[in-house]
Amino acid sequence: MKKFLRPTSFITLLPLASVLLTACTITDKPGQTGTTPEWKTHEQQVKALAQYETRGAFAYLTDSQKLYARFYWQQQNPEQYRLVLTNPLGNTVMELNVQPGMVQLVDDKGQRYVSDNAEKMIHQLTGMTIPLENMRQWMIGLPANAEDFTLTPEGRLKKITLEQNGQQWTVEYRNYDTEAQPVLPSLVEITHGDERIKLKMDNWTRQ
Repeated sequence: MKKFLRPTSFITLLPLASVLLTACTITDKPGQTGTTPEWKTHEQQVKALAQYETRGAFAYLTDSQKLYARFYWQQQNPEQYRLVLTNPLGNTVMELNVQPGMVQLVDDKGQRYVSDNAEKMIHQLTGMTIPLENMRQWMIGLPANAEDFTLTPEGRLKKITLEQNGQQWTVEYRNYDTEAQPVLPSLVEITHGDERIKLKMDNWTRQ
């Protein structure tokens, strides 16, 4: 197992690009707090998803840096997934494979890193704080460990607030893909202090 390094070349792997992440309003109506029959039905449908994939635009923004990339997410089963980030030229800059008990990351130089904690490894290698365990639930429209959330009139998530380890995370759902079955998010913004993560999903495919 390689010792975690933080090579400058990897930290700057994600070049700036003109990735348009426009914010769309879900609804002008006030959100609903708590659960509704519509939400319970929707939640059950989303939880039933076992294998799916999506691709789109990824942005990691702080007061001091703006990093953009294209991303591909493949959920192979509830505990196994793959995340690939590419630059605007289509070259892979990071490939992450997660399965129970083992995480593998390959950078743009082909250097392989192994760990048992994906979030910690990405932070050590890139400096980015990406809450993967929660994010993989948030990106399909589930609250994960959060109990504080509001809903749209259609019974989908509108906003999540999560206090975890003394830190606050806020997730806002800007738009949904109503052609997906079940309906799934198409634009999500995650905020943590001065850090923001934007995910724009172009489409969803059930496997």
